Amino acid sequence: ALATADIGIAMGSGTDIAMESADMVLMKPNLMDVVKALKISQATITTIKENLFWAFIYNVAGIPIAAGVFSGIGLVLNPELAGLAMAFSSVSVLTSSLLLNFSKID
Repeated sequence: ALATADIGIAMGSGTDIAMESADMVLMKPNLMDVVKALKISQATITTIKENLFWAFIYNVAGIPIAAGVFSGIGLVLNPELAGLAMAFSSVSVLTSSLLLNFSKID
C-alpha cells in the first residue's frame, strides 16, 4: 500500500521495506515532524519560485543590454561588467537559498 500511495511516510523505526518505498522517512517517532516537513517543503518551493522569477527578470533586462540592443540610446554594458553582473546574480540566488536555514519552522 505504501508503494502505490501518492505520498508515503514511514517511521525510522519501521521495516526496511517500508523505509525504502516511502517518499519521506521520519527519523523520530513524532508525527508532528510531518507538519514540519510540509512547512519546509512549502518554504523551499516558495524560494525556488522567487529565485526563478528574479533570474528571469534579470535575464530579460540584462541580455538585451549586454547584446547592444539599446546602444542607439547610449545604454551599453561592457563584457567585464556583464560578467560581474552574472556572478552577482548567481550569488544572490545562492544567498536566497541559504536563507532557508534561518527560516522559523515550528
